[in-house]
Parts: sequence; C-alpha cells; structure tokens
Amino acid sequence: MTDLLIHGGRALVQNDIRETSLQTAVRDIAALDAGTAALGLDASGLLVLPGIVDIHGDAFERQMMPRPGVDFPIDVALVDSDRQAIANGITTVFHATTWSWEPGLRSGSNAERLLDTIEALRPRLAADTRFHLRQEAYNLDAEPTIEQWLAAGRIDLLAFNDHMSSIVASLDRPQKRAKTVERTGLSNEAFDRLVADVLARADEVPASISRLAAVARANGVRMLSHDDESPAQRQAFRAKGVTIAEFPVNEETARDAADGGDFIVFGAPNVVRGGSHTGWTKASDMIAKGLCSVLASDYYYPAPLLAAFRLAADGILPLPQAWALVSSAPATAAGLTDRGRLAPGQRADLILVDDRVPLRPRIVAVVAAGRVVHLTEADRLTRLGAVARKTVAAA
Repeated sequence: MTDLLIHGGRALVQNDIRETSLQTAVRDIAALDAGTAALGLDASGLLVLPGIVDIHGDAFERQMMPRPGVDFPIDVALVDSDRQAIANGITTVFHATTWSWEPGLRSGSNAERLLDTIEALRPRLAADTRFHLRQEAYNLDAEPTIEQWLAAGRIDLLAFNDHMSSIVASLDRPQKRAKTVERTGLSNEAFDRLVADVLARADEVPASISRLAAVARANGVRMLSHDDESPAQRQAFRAKGVTIAEFPVNEETARDAADGGDFIVFGAPNVVRGGSHTGWTKASDMIAKGLCSVLASDYYYPAPLLAAFRLAADGILPLPQAWALVSSAPATAAGLTDRGRLAPGQRADLILVDDRVPLRPRIVAVVAAGRVVHLTEADRLTRLGAVARKTVAAA
C-alpha cells in the first residue's frame, strides 16, 4: 500500500477547520502538518473530513429487492451498496439487517445468507462493512441462533425491534397492509394466520429480550433499542445494558435517554427533509435541544453528508459539531475508537468535499483505510516521490 500526502485543503482537526496536510502510512494517519509520500492528493479548495460512520443503514434492501417479489443475488446487491456508500462518503457501514418472524425479505434464511455474504465479501469491499442485526422481539425461534452468532463474534451491533403493534394496526389499512404482505410473499389469509400465531406467544417476548441482552453483554456487543415510546421503556432497556436509543418517538423519551447518558440516534433523512416521513419527532429540533448524538443514513445513503451541511447552513450547529454526529459520535457509540477523527494513529478514513454550492456538498475523493477508493477529479492525484510537504505547498 502506497503512503499518501493529502495537501492544500481545509481539514477538520480537533473541532476546528484549518489548513493542514495529512500523511498516511499503510491504513492509518501518520502525521499532520508534515510528511513525505510517493503519492499526493491535492485538496486545494476542498474540505478534508473524517469518513462517515453509519451505524444504521438498510438502503441495501432496495438492491436485494428493488420491487416486491423481485430478488437479486445478495453479493450483487452488496457490491452495488458498497459503491453507493463510498460515493456518499460512508467509509464504515453497518448493514441494518432485520430478522423477523416474517418469511421473505426479512426472513431468517435471508439474514443468514446476508451475514455469510458480508463475511465472504469483506476483503473486496471498499467500506469497512459490518453486521447490525435487528431482532424483531416476537421472532422467538431465532434466539438460539442469535446467541450462537453473538458468541462467535459475528454480530457487530444488536438492536431490539418490535413492529408488531404497527403491523397489527396496518391490517385495516389496505395500502400499508398490501406493502407488508407483498414483502413476505404470502397470501392475505396466510399472513393473517401467521400474525395470529405469533401474537399468541406475546408473554414469552420479555424473557427472550433479557436472555439475548445478557449474551450480548457477555460478548461485548453494543445494543440498541428501536422506537422507544416512553421513558419507562428506555429505562427498562438501559437496565439490560442497551445504551443506544434509536429513533425515540417523542421528546420525553429522548430526554430520558440523554439524562441517562445514552447515545440517541435519529435519521439523517429526517434532517434533510425537514421532518420525519412518519410524522414523529423532528430530528433537527432534537439536535438543537441536545437530544441527538448520532445521525444515521437509515434508508438513504446520501443523507448523512447532506444533513451535516444543512445543520450548519440552518445555524443549528457549526459544521465541526454537525460532522461529529456522522463521524466521531457514531464511532464511539459502536465502540470503534480508531476512527471518526483526523489524528495520528486513527484509521485513514477521510473524504474530500467541494462545499462551494450551499446545501449541496460534492464528494471529490474518498480514502478508506489509506486507499483512494473514489475519485472524481483524477488530476488531483499526483506522484510526488520524496517531495516534502513544504515543497508541495509552495508549488
């Protein structure tokens, strides 16, 4: 791997944006403000930012099933998703994979194939690709397998979901019902029978969550709870060691999470669009009140980049603090201490951004683990030999 000298840009270093150069060595950042390298990457006129760490993204499902009932091979879908993530500045991606009691797209067999394929493809993928398992709480038969995966270190994040109440509510809403049923591949009658059978085991759900949480804790796997509806629910999950609150549905619950020292995740699309597509909490309001610590791509890979710049443009946060929501904070939440910042010893995951057009930042280059994996302006990459930084700057 060739060392790289990134020079001429304005870099985000220690919550400040300043002109500096960065020297990489193998996969890490070796030094700031000094260095020589065989290759140079001219960042003149550009921002140099830490790569985005996305702890919850499920846009890859559209590559797997772009239309209801239309499947594509998982390896093809993952390679295409990797290209999309990298092109949008995401250098660490957690594929949020739902394992439900449903057949079809969110079935156990699909989750297992996806995990197997991620593990097989990792050496070929540009983004550091990890597995975020979203366990549907009523998916009781999956518990032994998930415990095995946790013990074997195959799960990077474990989330507890419970969409049963919304699914039951959708049974009387034809459009919503049709979408859910199509995803499973079942008939309406078969789907109704399945829902009834699953609901009949509701009293087994709390104990299953407790057992899985205990196994995750024992194996050092960070946990998330999804769509917490009340402070009491958040407190119950916190007591089990679930310290990341994903998409709390109201301010009261988000405030309890903040008071308890939990990480709080909202969707970056919510910020970009100016509100939630479900009509729930407005993320920018939560950020302004200090009730959001992480933004995730959720269902749209371009959103984290766009959201950070929108927060800055709207005066909600300065860009360095806004960028922390998509880089250093999610890295910390996921237990990754080696990324999310531009500093010696950190992974050389960084992006070069043209920010001249307000609200429309453009990715010019992406470096992941010291490799240039995306470049839209080839003339910015030059061979330097042993030219010193000061010489480059003066040229």
